[in-house]
Amino acid sequence: MRFDIITLFPDMVLAPFRHSLMAKAVDRGLFSIHVHDLRRFGVGAHRVCDDYPYGGGEGMVMKVEPIVQALESLGPPRGRRRILLTSPGGSRFTQEKAHRLLEVDQLVLVCGHYEGIDQRIADHFVDEEISIGDYVLTGGELPAMVIVEAVARLIPEVVGCSASLRNESFEGPLLDHPHYTRPRTFRGLSVPDVLLSGHHARIEAWRREAALRRTEKRLQEMEKGGKSWEGEGDPS
Repeated sequence: MRFDIITLFPDMVLAPFRHSLMAKAVDRGLFSIHVHDLRRFGVGAHRVCDDYPYGGGEGMVMKVEPIVQALESLGPPRGRRRILLTSPGGSRFTQEKAHRLLEVDQLVLVCGHYEGIDQRIADHFVDEEISIGDYVLTGGELPAMVIVEAVARLIPEVVGCSASLRNESFEGPLLDHPHYTRPRTFRGLSVPDVLLSGHHARIEAWRREAALRRTEKRLQEMEKGGKSWEGEGDPS
């Protein structure tokens, strides 16, 4: 699978994929990441990528020309391609959506910045606007990194133990159960005895009950805050 990220800050985007499992997966050729410096496509001698908004208002708006030229520089689609624009107003990114994006061959992410992006980009040059949560960040680089990692770790062999992916939070109706490791006691805080019993049926029963309790607590908290589990927006 190929990931293309269009951004004003290429060094920022590349950093997380030079470490840990992501770096190893790239080295093994399980997926590739290509970061494109939007400034290369800026307008004029100063490579301008933003301008004042029509109609007045605060902040600067990213220009349409550099982004379109950056997208066109990618050439024809490499198999099935999907282009996403990171935006606070986009549809909610979920684990289910990560699995759907895994079905494409090339995933392109356009990172927003400043006050916003010329609306013509969202309306005519990308497939979907996508948001990682109901809050606002300085730019779309961090959301793009989150989306790439969430999708990439689902690629076979990226995560060594495939069973661990099936049992994670958001892979089913329940959140994951709590985990413990050595030491058995730390500052008076002990590991639940059942996990030390060696009785696999009891351990599995405890883990399921703990996952149910954790899920119920999360749902109650979300109901108090008026939020739904699934979020909102088009799940495509």
